[in-house]
Amino acid sequence: MNVFVDIFKNAGLDVTMEEARAPMGMLKIDHIRAMLTMPRISSLWEEQYGRPFNEEDVEKLYAEFEPALMMSLADYTGPIPGVIETVEALRNRGLKIGSTTGYTDTMMEVVTANALKKGYGPDFHVTPDATHSIGRPYPYMIYRNMEKLKLAASWKVVKVGDTTSNMQE
Repeated sequence: MNVFVDIFKNAGLDVTMEEARAPMGMLKIDHIRAMLTMPRISSLWEEQYGRPFNEEDVEKLYAEFEPALMMSLADYTGPIPGVIETVEALRNRGLKIGSTTGYTDTMMEVVTANALKKGYGPDFHVTPDATHSIGRPYPYMIYRNMEKLKLAASWKVVKVGDTTSNMQE
């Protein structure tokens, strides 16, 4: 959250943690774009720059976002309470664990290595990089998990998530 707040602050806009949290789970460039389309933030942008935001603005913000995130990412790789025990119980019942994310492959290299040290690792994970940057809310990353995990029936797949875009997926 802090990285989103910081890049907008560097652009002269004060955004709230609630605004930064709302698009969580999306591909990060889409997250920035979603924030810029929020009425209050869009209005702040126009006040600051005298025009609506454009794609070049999105790309500039993202160019600042990615290195800032990479610097702090390893510090935020701890599984949420109950995940390790839940995954273990599911695996004991013969279930496979696939994961989807709004992070890129490069970001996930940091996350997966550090999460594994803390006891969590899915059987497979997919980033939007594997789906031509078409991430949440589209279900394509779920389909890639199904393919890799050799799951033929979508009605046997359960999606669990902690963000709106995650559940829309």
